[in-house]
Amino acid sequence: MTEPASASLSPETILAEIRKNGVTHVVWLPDSETNWLYLLMKAEPSLHLVPVTNEALAFSAAAGLSFGGKVPLILIQNTGMMDSGNSLRGWAIDLGIPVLLMIGYRGWTRHGVTPDTAAIYTERFLNAFGIHYYLVECDADAERISIASDEARKTGRPVAVLIADEYHGFNR
Repeated sequence: MTEPASASLSPETILAEIRKNGVTHVVWLPDSETNWLYLLMKAEPSLHLVPVTNEALAFSAAAGLSFGGKVPLILIQNTGMMDSGNSLRGWAIDLGIPVLLMIGYRGWTRHGVTPDTAAIYTERFLNAFGIHYYLVECDADAERISIASDEARKTGRPVAVLIADEYHGFNR
């Protein structure tokens, strides 16, 4: 049985939220899961894409952009976020960078059977670092991106959005 279209997360919806929040730069590690979103972002004249070779570099790049008056967003997968804990701590948390982290929630399932340890530890990792987060599964949840972006600006801290639909919404 397939889920109705309203239960999916479209890359167009994600891009609309990114634009609505004045994001100027998307710092990201290229991957196959975000291909359709990448194509839309690449065609969007208001966005500058900043690819990095390692997720840890995303945090220093975002810090520099923020200090330069830009509005960065970091787009990475949960495994890379966990691998980048020290950079997240030093560059984003300690320096007070109000950055939105859009994290692909690899392995997440709402059905309670989660064999992928990447998913098991994602929320625990964010909690350990004191990073508030919002779950986005479908287009109806997309407003949480704006809520998280506003919170990052108000608190001067990174705030995360966990993209739980990366395997179908971004791949069509």
